[in-house]
Amino acid sequence: MTNDNIKNSVELLWKTFLKENPENKLKKEPISFYFCDNENDANECAELVVKGIKQATATSLWWYEKNNERLPKVGDQYIITDWNGNARAIIETTRITLTPYNEITTEFVRIEGEGDKSLEYWKKVHLAYYTREMEPYGENFTEDMIIICEHFKTIYRNMY
Repeated sequence: MTNDNIKNSVELLWKTFLKENPENKLKKEPISFYFCDNENDANECAELVVKGIKQATATSLWWYEKNNERLPKVGDQYIITDWNGNARAIIETTRITLTPYNEITTEFVRIEGEGDKSLEYWKKVHLAYYTREMEPYGENFTEDMIIICEHFKTIYRNMY
């Protein structure tokens, strides 16, 4: 898919959403992104969002600081894409908690909706993910690193 097609997919989804939801407070097209760092997981997570199963995400505070990005806040909206940039859903942040990795709860893991939804699975895949994202910078994961637990609701779906 070309960059123009990706942009068109995101733009079309946003315009369609606004046409169907003219009362939406945000009019400017929000940031679009995919979850994870590989095609299989990104596509699976996008599908989980479309189905309403994945209702949270867990980004490290380290990532926000390293990339000089502002922390999410309640009311933020985002367009979720698959790995190839196809717009799949629009989400809206409903709650944010800053939680040490070693204090993540089974309730949060269930809401995040990935894998078998167990804390054991969550810790395994997220430890690997956080380690991969920090490794190029020569930095190391720690059990007490802060995770931004972002709860969201899916407010629009592309069911293709």
